[in-house]
Amino acid sequence: MIKSFRQRFRNWAFRRTVETGTVELNQRRIYILPTRQGVGFGFVLVLMLLGDINYNLSLGYILTFLLATASGMSMLHAFRNMAQLEIRAGHVEPVFAGEQAYFVFHFNNPGTLTRHQIHLQDDAGHHTVFDLPAQQHTEIRLALPALKRGWLDSERLTLCTDFPFGLFHAWTYLHFDVRCLVYPKPSNPQPLPDASAQDGNGKLPVTGDEDFSGLRNYVAGDAMPRIAWKALAREQGLQVKQFVAQQGRTLWLDWALLPNIAQERKLELLTRWVLDADAQGLICGLRLPDSEIAPQNNPSHRTECLRRLALFGTGAP
Repeated sequence: MIKSFRQRFRNWAFRRTVETGTVELNQRRIYILPTRQGVGFGFVLVLMLLGDINYNLSLGYILTFLLATASGMSMLHAFRNMAQLEIRAGHVEPVFAGEQAYFVFHFNNPGTLTRHQIHLQDDAGHHTVFDLPAQQHTEIRLALPALKRGWLDSERLTLCTDFPFGLFHAWTYLHFDVRCLVYPKPSNPQPLPDASAQDGNGKLPVTGDEDFSGLRNYVAGDAMPRIAWKALAREQGLQVKQFVAQQGRTLWLDWALLPNIAQERKLELLTRWVLDADAQGLICGLRLPDSEIAPQNNPSHRTECLRRLALFGTGAP
């Protein structure tokens, strides 16, 4: 319950809207508090100061104030380790459910100092640690588990550092308008639907230039590069190579024709069929209860089919 209260208080105290474009970290965005080690170090300094006063130790005063000065300088360096950084979100590639979604962020360090030991993490504990070279752009990827289909939001992320001595914790919050599209997890390999008399799932060979299909006798006018010189060397006569291209026939992947299984299993099966049909070069269409995609065979058609399956029933655009 205490953890839940702390989470709600933090959400209220540090609330920010979803951000777009480039974010620059300034003094209004960076928060600093002592860590447990910092609190313990401060307690030791207080004890040292009391001992110096009690025993009137001149060298003790020097050591105590020297350590206190170093502590104050470490707070300054923790702030400088994050100040003036420029951050923007990058493109996130779609993934399948059960995989890792990699959220991309572009960091620009315009200063002349290298930034060390910076952490980027979410509330669930997924994090990455990195350094930022001076006056360079750096691409940072944060891996988050894609547990279910649909849109995966990075939610609010924490950018923080304990550099240099771990006495002070400097942090800021980032919440970019960036999402990852998660496709349904493909089912185990399943045979494609049976071909109907009109809409087959096979391929028809037609004359083309893709696959070698055999040899035929030479006819006057045939192109010289097509002549099978090896066959001629084996004294098989003058022959010409033949090639064919595969012309796909239309295949419909229809929700209404699926077996009586759970909705998510149907989506997984359709995802498997979309991938297999694309791999085999088949012209296929997709019919869902709320939409239909005309038969095609190209990368954009495959992407659109997977997107419709990922967002089916979620109410998302």
